[in-house]
Amino acid sequence: MNRPLPVVVGVDGSEAALRAVDRAAEEAASRGAPLRLVYASRWGRYEGAALAGDLEGPPERVDAVEIVDSAARRARARRPEVRLAMVTVAEEPEYVLVRESRTAALLVTGSRGRGGIAEALLGSVSLTVAAHTHCPMIVVRPEHADRVRPYGRVVVGVGDGSATSAAVRFAAEEARRRGAVLEAVRAWRQPARETPDAPPAVGDHPSAHELRAAEVLDKALSDVPAGVVARRRAAEGHTRTVLADASYAADLLVVGAERRHRPYGPHIGRVAHGVLHRSACPVAVVPGPE
Repeated sequence: MNRPLPVVVGVDGSEAALRAVDRAAEEAASRGAPLRLVYASRWGRYEGAALAGDLEGPPERVDAVEIVDSAARRARARRPEVRLAMVTVAEEPEYVLVRESRTAALLVTGSRGRGGIAEALLGSVSLTVAAHTHCPMIVVRPEHADRVRPYGRVVVGVGDGSATSAAVRFAAEEARRRGAVLEAVRAWRQPARETPDAPPAVGDHPSAHELRAAEVLDKALSDVPAGVVARRRAAEGHTRTVLADASYAADLLVVGAERRHRPYGPHIGRVAHGVLHRSACPVAVVPGPE
């Protein structure tokens, strides 16, 4: 019998990381999978005083072992039945988490923002890992955990790229596991006219664009298992805005990550990048074909 692949969560002593541990423990329990708590840093010895202030402990106790032990206590309190493995690595966290994603069922990270505008922004580690991950990745912000109740709804964005099929499959499995409704969302926009009084082009009526969006949704959901309740929604607007709005009544927002190689390295695409910053619920980034 094959053992299930682990759920991996990155920990660093921050509140965001502890929230990610909560989510990762739940995900591991629902999959019957082990949980790997991974701490990685080249600079831990220089960060001791700052981390100690966050954790309200003396600097000499705030080291990699204490951070991982604290995360393990949190995970055991949340889901005592989940098997734990604890890993500390003296390496850049981005490299370590991407490497871990090669042999993981799921990667979970938190975001690190403090005050004002920073709270709306995603940490550079999470963005970098999202652009390189080999397995689905869930990003959790601390405010996501403050929601009063679950909505019983998993939303997946349906795009045109090669990552959409993988995103829909992942979202359908998440909906099945949670007993939630799967809602597939496709944004559409009517092309702008050259002048306000110019007549619309053939096939350029808003209803035609909405109809094409509905057809794309039907195709995307054609292979969803029969036991999953699936709904379709075509909405006019920018994709990032439509999906961010949908996240306010969702437990999880799923997007595909198209691999775009640029001179300064891979990028996850505008939609995934935008919803990671703006979503009101945790976001799952599902990588497309490599």
